[in-house]
Amino acid sequence: LTAMGEPSMDPTISSPDSTAQQDSFFSMMDVFLISLITGLFTYWFFFRKKKEEVPDLPKMQSVAAPVRDSSFIEKMKKTGRNIVVFYGSQTGTAEEFANRLSKDAHRYGLRGMAADPEEYDLSDLSRLSEIDKSLAVFCMATYGEGDPTDNAQDFYDWLQEADADLSGLRFAVFGLGNKTYEHFNAMGKYVDKRLEELGAQRIFELGLGDDDGNLEEDFITWREQFWPAVCEHFGVEATGEESSIRQYELVVHTDVNMNKVYTGEMGRLKSYENQKPPFDAKNPFLAQVTENRKLNEGGERHLMHLELDISNSKIRYESGDHVAVYPANDSSLVNQIGEILGTDLDTVMSLNNLDEESNKKHPFPCPTSYRTALTYYLDITNPPRTNVLYELAQYATDAGEQERLRKMASSAAEGKALYLSWVVEARRNILAILQDMPSLRPPIDHLCELLPRLQARYYSIASSSKVHPNSIHICAVTVEYETKTGRLNKGVATNWLKNKVPDQNGSSSLVPMYVRKSQFRLPFKPSTPVIMIGPGTGIAPFIGFIQERAWLKQQGKEVGETVLYYGCRREHEDYLYREELARFQKEGVLTQLNVAFSRDQAEKVYVQHLLKKNKGNVWKLIDEGMAHIYVCGDARNMARDVQNTFYEIVSEFGNMSQPQAVDYVKKLMTKGRYSLDVWS
Repeated sequence: LTAMGEPSMDPTISSPDSTAQQDSFFSMMDVFLISLITGLFTYWFFFRKKKEEVPDLPKMQSVAAPVRDSSFIEKMKKTGRNIVVFYGSQTGTAEEFANRLSKDAHRYGLRGMAADPEEYDLSDLSRLSEIDKSLAVFCMATYGEGDPTDNAQDFYDWLQEADADLSGLRFAVFGLGNKTYEHFNAMGKYVDKRLEELGAQRIFELGLGDDDGNLEEDFITWREQFWPAVCEHFGVEATGEESSIRQYELVVHTDVNMNKVYTGEMGRLKSYENQKPPFDAKNPFLAQVTENRKLNEGGERHLMHLELDISNSKIRYESGDHVAVYPANDSSLVNQIGEILGTDLDTVMSLNNLDEESNKKHPFPCPTSYRTALTYYLDITNPPRTNVLYELAQYATDAGEQERLRKMASSAAEGKALYLSWVVEARRNILAILQDMPSLRPPIDHLCELLPRLQARYYSIASSSKVHPNSIHICAVTVEYETKTGRLNKGVATNWLKNKVPDQNGSSSLVPMYVRKSQFRLPFKPSTPVIMIGPGTGIAPFIGFIQERAWLKQQGKEVGETVLYYGCRREHEDYLYREELARFQKEGVLTQLNVAFSRDQAEKVYVQHLLKKNKGNVWKLIDEGMAHIYVCGDARNMARDVQNTFYEIVSEFGNMSQPQAVDYVKKLMTKGRYSLDVWS
């Protein structure tokens, strides 16, 4: 401190007065500086502490949010389980199969648990051998173009990177896929192969379920051979016939605060009244429908264009993404179920899991009313699976009806054939079964326990966020058909959307939704040519693509050739977005518009026929222009026919054999130059 004053002092002057002044000066300076430093240190200390503590609180909360707080191994040990059935599920079917397998285990003196891989650390698989007679089963669905489901993404990433020693692990895999897709059952095949590579022991062959055929039958056939293999491996025997074991117990709330009752929310109670981002599958955004117009001029079908307002939601999307909407079941179907079962649908109840250790406390948000459960949470329109029929059989008072239900739920060939014809092909939903079996009157709570969850429906977004940042557009066709029993079946989501009329106030026009990212993306360089093939509602993502290319052109960017192959039945009936496409063509954004009208002439003309007609130009764009190809729409016929057409074009103009042409197209796919957004 003294050094601070030294340069201004002359060392030769040393009078008593000046010395006294200097001493006094230093004393005052010392006190001032010490006070200042102490003050600054105190302020810094508390300020620093505050700064550290404030962000820590939300961090602690967010860490506690996932249920990854315990190892599945420790949980199995604690609850005496030896079989764990993991599921990779996008629509709930794989989860349903996993639950069925875990329930089966008790018949063999074993105890199973179904588990969501997202909730656990799968590196613990190497420790499963610590449990006697342990087994890991994987019910893995494949999503999109060979991708894992959302909840299995982390597991998939871990498998790819893992170098774990799984030599003590015994496993079996059942895959859920669809043969109309290019990468049939890719996830099931990969998990089965990769676990073996890591040293795990397969105790039963990979099962491949095909949703384009009869997924339920595929599962039953695999399951009836799987359990004998388990018995043989572990030296156990079945303890008896399959029995009905309730997983949940009913609690009726007679005196309940209605503010604590779920009314259709997917996750957080009152989340529809008090909306908070980020929005996702468990926290959908309630979007207002601002436009709902019919697109087709004639015909029996109803094709529609809807616009959802996402202002103030902080939702971001890209052209090619999907919008998921949570629909509601038709109130008349719900009321009829209530009447047949003689139930007051407004009874408030909870279904509580009898297994207190389970992460899944309820089959759907509880407490709620039967009406809400049947309207928003349960699938009442799809034909029920065989396990539901088996469980319901005990409630049929007529011996013939009971026997029929048990037979359809059996693995006997006759039973499978009966289930296929009477339930699947006749498209009998639960209401139709109750109507056609007058003695079958199950308790409504058991029915609610058995029915699968109502799933979100996905639509390709028909807009570009560059042009419409505050709205998401949907293009859809209402599903309506007559069944073999003469009943009129209606698609849940499309008929629900059809009735969403733009309304300034009221909930009649609100749609719970969220965005799911996709790999269906425009090329990074706007100058790259694009060939888009999308008949029918398959045109949806291409409306967004063309809007974006038009916007890029307006920004002064060089935009490559934009070629569209579109198809519909008749020019003056169901030509979707006709005016918009004509305008884009006039503006020079859409450089080629090729439209196939399949029924306007004697011979049917489809998009693949127009591709063949323009094969020289198509090859030039692919070979010289390095064009990106996009196909959207029906997977079963159209996408396959289009792909075969590309094989022919490549073979002819690239001077390649058929196998070489197939390999060429596959390489385009690998490089992201041939993309599919298809459904069956």
